[in-house]
Amino acid sequence: MKKNRRPSFVIVLCLMLCIFACVTINIYFPAEKVESVAGEIVDEIRSNGPEEEKKPAEKEKTSLLRRSLMALACSSAWAEEVTSVSNATIRGLKEKMKARYAQMKPYYQDGMIQEGDNGYVSEGKVEGLGLKERRDLKNLVDAENKDRERLYEEIAKALEIDSSQINRIAEIFAKEWQKH
Repeated sequence: MKKNRRPSFVIVLCLMLCIFACVTINIYFPAEKVESVAGEIVDEIRSNGPEEEKKPAEKEKTSLLRRSLMALACSSAWAEEVTSVSNATIRGLKEKMKARYAQMKPYYQDGMIQEGDNGYVSEGKVEGLGLKERRDLKNLVDAENKDRERLYEEIAKALEIDSSQINRIAEIFAKEWQKH
């Protein structure tokens, strides 16, 4: 009887391995949508009124170009979907981050805050800062990173991206943060 059980056990085991080997999980990640959203959000947070700084002729050209691009958009459904990545939490985070950016800007210029490839900021060279200034800088960096983490989570929810992909969202945002 032991001989009869062994071949059937091996057959069942082989069948189970075949079934599990054939099952694949395909997680869809809309990289283009995230890139578009990242560009819009970072531009909004980092802009200190570029429209005001531009010459009137540049404003006109930018406005005309923007309208032309909107008219030529391939799919209005796609455009609506991308711009609908907003809710009260995202809007609130953007406002806080925009206000904080004004405080952080001098630190960026002096190399005391650096953009990482992971979508978060870190302290750079802090030589010459007193204890209070270092503490203030650390608080700015911590608050910014906390808000960025929440922003990435909210974007994942809005775009229906699995939470395991938040790091990918952060990496896409990192490229946009580094451009500005």
